[in-house]
Amino acid sequence: MKRIALLSDTHGHLDRKNFKYFESCDEIWHAGDIGTLSVCEELEKYKPLRAVYGNIDGQDIRIRYPKDLRFFCEGVDVWITHIGGTPPKYNPDVSPLMRTNPPKLFICGHSHILRVEFDKKHDCLFMNPGAAGVHGFHKKKTLLRFSIEGGRIKDLEAIELGSRA
Repeated sequence: MKRIALLSDTHGHLDRKNFKYFESCDEIWHAGDIGTLSVCEELEKYKPLRAVYGNIDGQDIRIRYPKDLRFFCEGVDVWITHIGGTPPKYNPDVSPLMRTNPPKLFICGHSHILRVEFDKKHDCLFMNPGAAGVHGFHKKKTLLRFSIEGGRIKDLEAIELGSRA
């Protein structure tokens, strides 16, 4: 079993008091718009990190992290990208692969809107953890926490981290 903390859109902001939400997790996944390498370095000191770059990330982050990350975790095919759209309107870069080889778990950020939805057409769970940073239009900072075990995603929690301002 793996316990995952999923965040996105930190935009260079990482509040150490929120690390308590990572304590029970085995890994931290970041769905882009990291902002600064120091965010990654702090997360990596705490737990293993999987991350993708987002549209605001500079070359330093783009060199270190890919645009798309696809891997298996506990038997679940996972795809993380920053700009992915939402079911049923996926980003044009994402749509062809969703039609031909959809993952079981599709994760993106970018919208700053927390959303979890099962895409029946592609037999895929869609997750966007919202935004954990202070830049953007969102009112609340959020993240998701969940477990993957035996090919199943379970124990999903949406966590509010407080006001953006």
